[in-house]
Amino acid sequence: MKLDAHIPEGPIEKKWDTHRFKMKLVNPANKRKFTVIVVGTGLAGGAAAATLAELGYNVKAFCFQDSPRRAHSIAAQGGINAAKNYQNDGDSIYRLFYDTVKGGDYRAREANVYRLAQVSVNIIDQCVAQGVPFAREYGGVLANRSFGGAQVSRTFYARGQTGQQLLIGAYQALERQIGLGKVQMYARTEMLDVIVVDGVARGIVTRDLVTGKVEAHMGDAVALGTGGYGNVFFLSTNAKGSNATAVWRAHKHGALFGNPCYTQIHPTCIPVSGDYQSKLTLMSESLRNDGRVWVPKKAGDTRAPGAIPADERDYYLERRYPSFGNLVPRDVASRAAKAVCDEGRGVGPGGLGVYLDFADAIKRLGANTVAERYGNLFQMYERITGEDPYKVPMRIYPAVHYTMGGLWVDYNLMTTVPGLYAIGEANFSDHGANRLGASALMQGLADGYFVLPYTIGDYLATVKPGAVGLDHPEVKAALARVNDRTAKLLAIKGKRTVDSFHRELGKLMWDNCGMGRNKAGLEHNLKRIPELRAEFWQNVSIPGTGEEFNKELEKAGRVADFLELGELMCRDALHREESCGGHFREEYQTPDGEAARNDERFQYAAAWEWKGEGVTPVLHKEALNFEYVHPTQRSYK
Repeated sequence: MKLDAHIPEGPIEKKWDTHRFKMKLVNPANKRKFTVIVVGTGLAGGAAAATLAELGYNVKAFCFQDSPRRAHSIAAQGGINAAKNYQNDGDSIYRLFYDTVKGGDYRAREANVYRLAQVSVNIIDQCVAQGVPFAREYGGVLANRSFGGAQVSRTFYARGQTGQQLLIGAYQALERQIGLGKVQMYARTEMLDVIVVDGVARGIVTRDLVTGKVEAHMGDAVALGTGGYGNVFFLSTNAKGSNATAVWRAHKHGALFGNPCYTQIHPTCIPVSGDYQSKLTLMSESLRNDGRVWVPKKAGDTRAPGAIPADERDYYLERRYPSFGNLVPRDVASRAAKAVCDEGRGVGPGGLGVYLDFADAIKRLGANTVAERYGNLFQMYERITGEDPYKVPMRIYPAVHYTMGGLWVDYNLMTTVPGLYAIGEANFSDHGANRLGASALMQGLADGYFVLPYTIGDYLATVKPGAVGLDHPEVKAALARVNDRTAKLLAIKGKRTVDSFHRELGKLMWDNCGMGRNKAGLEHNLKRIPELRAEFWQNVSIPGTGEEFNKELEKAGRVADFLELGELMCRDALHREESCGGHFREEYQTPDGEAARNDERFQYAAAWEWKGEGVTPVLHKEALNFEYVHPTQRSYK
């Protein structure tokens, strides 16, 4: 299989405009004849469904939550990047492009990243028109704040609820189209398979999570906006329902999986407090604007933070990275936190924490100003920990957050299965080996509002609408596959809970494929995960039936997929004998502990092809060519 990213010719600043002009169009009267299936209703899926319906297409939208408003995009807190340069501090489309490529450690496709930076300015206008209540300066103009990996202020925000407010905007646009009859909305419905006919995506198979009913839905194209796969680690900042089943089904039908080992560890998470936890809670990276990160200089110092004088504190990010200080990118901040904790200088129970201290900001700005900026985040922290961050420093530690890997897509966001698209976090395209903060919301809305609606039209102009009906043999085969898998899971009648398998997998992944990876640990996982998967299919316990509301059955199907995906992540991490961004192979680092890339051998996107159960997947490589941002050793000092 030869990978073709279909990157347009010409100067990078003109590629997208030229490409849009050259794409084939579907005239308004013909759009009514086409049906597009959109799976997921977060920012990418919700924006795509609303926009495609507005254009005149018929849309079927699916989410497993009880409402599109409960999509995990709601949990994003800190903000959304855009190159508006309202601060007049030197920002530009090119600088956002440069920062994103550099922040991803030169492992992203230049053309996609530049388009993302271009489109970012339109997103803000769209959202303001929808009524998103962005923060404003005293004079009424939109406010910006800083985020990690940039020396300009380009992040638009709505207190610590940016994702929620942006999602409400997309949700309102979506609900309007539902009201007009252009979108059929299927809530509490999970996609369990893709229907591929003659190599082309034609529909999906779903299960009603309340009644258990399994049915097929047909369309002329399918777009997956189902988010990332961070929950393979069990403990992560993702919602508990977030899963990889949709993209994994697509992968098994021929969609290559790009860079699965690229996992983002977020540096600002409330530390783990016990084995009983089922998820972790994120504290927005925006807190690093005014909060100072530190640990005691001496190992084993257990004094209360207020009892440790300034000269006995190590503000280690400010010390190691004077140019960026506390606003270094997430991968750099996370590894630095792990390093000081490994030295025995961590704080809190178990020593797995560092302080995020607002005392200086409160003294400089006043408690009211700090409350205006971060008040809801402070309230959340106090409710969870019982500690008042206005009086004592927050304790934070890195945790699994976002996945830069995902289905491989070309410039048009199409996977290697014609007619099957992946948008937002479900694809691999824009962030390289590390995502800069406040760029997830930007990519999701860029793909949904401004990219997919153009590129999917170029594809639909070449296909006959309604070409495959529900009576096609491939539809019946897909339904049978889903029913057979459900029956197989329910027939096991084992003794171990689904969560026990998930926890064990998560610990293997965190210990050996998390913040630090090495050959021995990855090889251990590649031996142990298949054993755990075999035990799962012999000994998992799933009460109830498939013809009813059954949360354990839901979880079991998702964990079965995680057990396969986790192995692929470890295989990808083992083959990539370098460190870059969130992929930190301990054998490959600079003398001062930074990631050491190997551009000569690994300047490519890895795209893995599924070859069958128990068969080693095949690696394909998309060479990454840098014409505008030349790879150098990343430095934030």
